[in-house]
Amino acid sequence: MEYKAYNLHNFKAIPQIQKLTLEQQMHIEVVGSVLPFKVSNYIIDELIDWDNFESDPFFILNFPQKEMLIDEHYNTIKNLIANNAEKSVLKEEIEKIRLSLNPDPAGQQYNVPELDGESLTGIQHKYDETMLFFPSQGQTCHAYCTFCFRWPQFALNEFKFAMKEADLMISYLKEHPEISDVLFTGGDPAVMKTKLFEYYFNALLDADIPHLKTIRIGTKALSYWPYRFTTDDDADDLIRLFEKVISRGISISVMAHFNHHRALETMAVKQAVTRLISAGVQIRTQSPVLNHINADGDVWAKMWRKQVDLGLIPYYMFVARDTGAQDYFAVDLNTAFEIYNKAYNQVSGICRTVRGPSMSSDPGKVHIIGVTEVNGEKVFALRFIQARNSEWVNKIFFAKYRPDAYWLSDLEPAFGEKEFFFIQELNEMRQSQHDLCHSEGVH
Repeated sequence: MEYKAYNLHNFKAIPQIQKLTLEQQMHIEVVGSVLPFKVSNYIIDELIDWDNFESDPFFILNFPQKEMLIDEHYNTIKNLIANNAEKSVLKEEIEKIRLSLNPDPAGQQYNVPELDGESLTGIQHKYDETMLFFPSQGQTCHAYCTFCFRWPQFALNEFKFAMKEADLMISYLKEHPEISDVLFTGGDPAVMKTKLFEYYFNALLDADIPHLKTIRIGTKALSYWPYRFTTDDDADDLIRLFEKVISRGISISVMAHFNHHRALETMAVKQAVTRLISAGVQIRTQSPVLNHINADGDVWAKMWRKQVDLGLIPYYMFVARDTGAQDYFAVDLNTAFEIYNKAYNQVSGICRTVRGPSMSSDPGKVHIIGVTEVNGEKVFALRFIQARNSEWVNKIFFAKYRPDAYWLSDLEPAFGEKEFFFIQELNEMRQSQHDLCHSEGVH
């Protein structure tokens, strides 16, 4: 299949779009003006059930829905479009709305490191062992998820992370021997041609960095364009490159994003998975728990079983981040834990490699261990899976139980504590990074 993408400008050329009413098409136009919209022909032709599109998870995952904006924002944009407002006026209102949707969740701007006094805006280094690298050529995707927490990468230039220079990545790695894993992320690095993968991967191999053990690739390609690994014109070269890296003693892990078990059922994805595993690539899977998509323990259990059947490793269940259309997709923390628990209790031990529910919050990845009662007080039991300070990892702490809590910021310490144990140090970290950014003129 030849890749084709549809966006706000040409979505009405999708043959199946005629199944939508004019009002539903207007919803796409209005919401898609604020939140990025892009869908591939693979999703349209092989994943969406067009006879039941209104409740289809892949339709909702890719086509903007009216409820993804609050009424005030929706009506503002709708009226401007209907009245043929000047582009500058429309753009200004869209910008205001985007900035109100928390475009910098979990303090990503605080993760940008420096090298020789220069901020490396294409790198994030939040956890000791893992460095995130944003290759500038990989800062788009085969299709956009409507829940995407990195939507500002595509919509707001001031929040974009990107870098072309492999030499800066190498220099930073050499300065930080604690880093064992480099995660290529985006956007989606799998949109890059193989020659660009070769540029970055060969640079890492030539640098011969003894503490580099794993290259990770964060990608939705197995869900949204599995042909990247099978029939694309440079797919064979990409597989050979993976084999070369692995033969040099560096493992490759594809961090695959699957949000629903149906994405594992096409022949295209099965062939892509087989080819990657045959080349020695590990595939680990992750997804947030999402209202309207997979907020059901049975769906998760079925997804984990299918993943294991294909040789994939279930890795993370996340809580939807507090950004973009979070109000539409969000599941409260108690419900998220109940969904996880229901799914976990249905599967065998080989599926229980998954960790969650986990919030990728400012201080770190906070794992919801469960809801319990201590000395008569109902509480959330929490621990850090990863943290800005590695000494916080695996520390258990407690928060007052709140049935309407959706994120760490909604929680308060239990047992009369004034603040969580990490708050003071986290504030000091923020202030230090804030001072550094301002001293360099970065905002």
